[in-house]
Amino acid sequence: MKKAYWAGGILILAFLALGLTTFSKSMTPYVSFDEAQKAGRTVQVMGGLAKDSTKYDAATNTLRFVLVDEATKATLPVAYRDVKPANFEDAVSIVAIGKYSDGAFHAEKLLVKCPSKYQGEEVEKEYGGKA
Repeated sequence: MKKAYWAGGILILAFLALGLTTFSKSMTPYVSFDEAQKAGRTVQVMGGLAKDSTKYDAATNTLRFVLVDEATKATLPVAYRDVKPANFEDAVSIVAIGKYSDGAFHAEKLLVKCPSKYQGEEVEKEYGGKA
Protein backbone atom coordinates (compact mmCIF):
# COMPACT_ATOMS: atom_id res chain seq x y z
CA MET A 1 0.00 0.00 0.00
CA LYS A 2 2.84 2.42 0.78
CA LYS A 3 4.31 1.93 -2.71
CA ALA A 4 0.99 3.02 -4.25
CA TYR A 5 0.96 6.22 -2.15
CA TRP A 6 4.56 7.01 -3.09
CA ALA A 7 3.89 6.37 -6.78
CA GLY A 8 0.74 8.53 -6.65
CA GLY A 9 2.57 11.34 -4.86
CA ILE A 10 5.43 11.32 -7.35
CA LEU A 11 2.97 11.30 -10.25
CA ILE A 12 1.08 14.29 -8.79
CA LEU A 13 4.33 16.21 -8.26
CA ALA A 14 5.44 15.46 -11.82
CA PHE A 15 2.17 16.80 -13.26
CA LEU A 16 2.35 19.85 -11.00
CA ALA A 17 5.91 20.60 -12.16
CA LEU A 18 4.89 20.15 -15.81
CA GLY A 19 1.93 22.50 -15.34
CA LEU A 20 4.01 25.20 -13.66
CA THR A 21 6.70 24.99 -16.34
CA THR A 22 4.15 25.25 -19.14
CA PHE A 23 2.39 28.16 -17.42
CA SER A 24 5.61 30.11 -16.87
CA LYS A 25 6.63 29.65 -20.52
CA SER A 26 3.26 30.93 -21.72
CA MET A 27 3.62 34.19 -19.79
CA THR A 28 4.63 37.02 -22.09
CA PRO A 29 5.27 40.22 -20.14
CA TYR A 30 4.79 43.76 -21.43
CA VAL A 31 8.17 45.45 -21.81
CA SER A 32 9.56 48.74 -23.12
CA PHE A 33 11.03 48.94 -26.61
CA ASP A 34 14.58 48.92 -25.19
CA GLU A 35 13.85 45.85 -23.06
CA ALA A 36 12.31 44.08 -26.07
CA GLN A 37 15.52 44.57 -28.04
CA LYS A 38 17.55 42.96 -25.25
CA ALA A 39 15.10 40.27 -24.05
CA GLY A 40 15.95 37.47 -26.49
CA ARG A 41 12.59 35.80 -25.84
CA THR A 42 8.92 36.32 -26.61
CA VAL A 43 7.55 39.54 -25.10
CA GLN A 44 4.72 42.03 -25.65
CA VAL A 45 5.19 45.64 -26.67
CA MET A 46 2.51 48.29 -27.03
CA GLY A 47 2.48 51.55 -28.92
CA GLY A 48 0.78 53.72 -31.46
CA LEU A 49 1.13 53.37 -35.22
CA ALA A 50 3.63 55.82 -36.71
CA LYS A 51 2.08 57.90 -39.47
CA ASP A 52 2.78 56.66 -43.02
CA SER A 53 4.94 53.76 -41.78
CA THR A 54 2.77 50.88 -43.01
CA LYS A 55 4.16 48.82 -45.91
CA TYR A 56 2.77 45.48 -47.10
CA ASP A 57 4.76 43.08 -49.30
CA ALA A 58 2.30 40.73 -51.00
CA ALA A 59 5.07 38.47 -52.32
CA THR A 60 6.27 37.57 -48.81
CA ASN A 61 2.94 38.29 -47.04
CA THR A 62 4.81 40.64 -44.69
CA LEU A 63 3.36 43.72 -43.03
CA ARG A 64 5.99 46.22 -41.87
CA PHE A 65 5.23 49.23 -39.70
CA VAL A 66 6.69 51.33 -36.89
CA LEU A 67 5.33 51.50 -33.35
CA VAL A 68 5.72 54.69 -31.32
CA ASP A 69 5.85 54.72 -27.52
CA GLU A 70 3.54 57.60 -26.59
CA ALA A 71 5.39 58.35 -23.33
CA THR A 72 9.01 58.33 -24.54
CA LYS A 73 8.46 58.88 -28.30
CA ALA A 74 10.80 55.93 -28.93
CA THR A 75 10.15 53.94 -32.11
CA LEU A 76 10.31 50.23 -32.90
CA PRO A 77 10.19 48.72 -36.41
CA VAL A 78 7.86 45.71 -36.55
CA ALA A 79 7.56 42.90 -39.12
CA TYR A 80 4.44 40.71 -39.14
CA ARG A 81 4.07 37.78 -41.56
CA ASP A 82 0.33 37.28 -41.76
CA VAL A 83 -2.84 38.96 -42.93
CA LYS A 84 -3.15 42.62 -41.94
CA PRO A 85 -5.76 42.98 -39.16
CA ALA A 86 -9.03 44.74 -39.98
CA ASN A 87 -9.08 48.47 -39.17
CA PHE A 88 -5.30 48.43 -38.74
CA GLU A 89 -4.82 52.05 -39.84
CA ASP A 90 -7.59 53.22 -37.44
CA ALA A 91 -5.94 51.62 -34.41
CA VAL A 92 -5.66 53.62 -31.20
CA SER A 93 -2.92 51.28 -29.99
CA ILE A 94 -1.29 48.06 -31.14
CA VAL A 95 0.09 45.22 -29.03
CA ALA A 96 2.73 43.12 -30.80
CA ILE A 97 3.73 39.76 -29.35
CA GLY A 98 7.02 38.32 -30.59
CA LYS A 99 10.83 38.61 -30.48
CA TYR A 100 13.37 41.20 -31.56
CA SER A 101 15.99 40.07 -34.07
CA ASP A 102 17.78 41.35 -37.18
CA GLY A 103 16.94 44.99 -36.50
CA ALA A 104 13.17 44.56 -36.14
CA PHE A 105 10.57 43.18 -33.77
CA HIS A 106 9.15 40.05 -35.43
CA ALA A 107 5.55 39.80 -34.27
CA GLU A 108 3.84 36.42 -34.10
CA LYS A 109 0.56 38.00 -33.08
CA LEU A 110 -0.98 41.50 -33.24
CA LEU A 111 -3.76 42.86 -31.04
CA VAL A 112 -5.34 46.00 -32.45
CA LYS A 113 -7.35 48.36 -30.25
CA CYS A 114 -9.76 50.40 -32.34
CA PRO A 115 -11.48 53.58 -31.18
CA SER A 116 -14.81 53.16 -29.48
CA LYS A 117 -17.86 54.27 -31.42
CA TYR A 118 -18.83 56.20 -28.30
CA GLN A 119 -15.50 57.99 -27.97
CA GLY A 120 -16.51 60.84 -30.28
CA GLU A 121 -19.69 61.49 -28.28
CA GLU A 122 -17.71 61.77 -25.05
CA VAL A 123 -15.29 64.26 -26.59
CA GLU A 124 -18.14 66.39 -27.95
CA LYS A 125 -19.84 66.48 -24.53
CA GLU A 126 -16.60 67.37 -22.80
CA TYR A 127 -16.01 70.37 -25.06
CA GLY A 128 -19.57 71.65 -25.04
CA GLY A 129 -20.65 70.17 -28.35
CA LYS A 130 -23.77 68.14 -28.99
CA ALA A 131 -25.04 66.05 -26.09
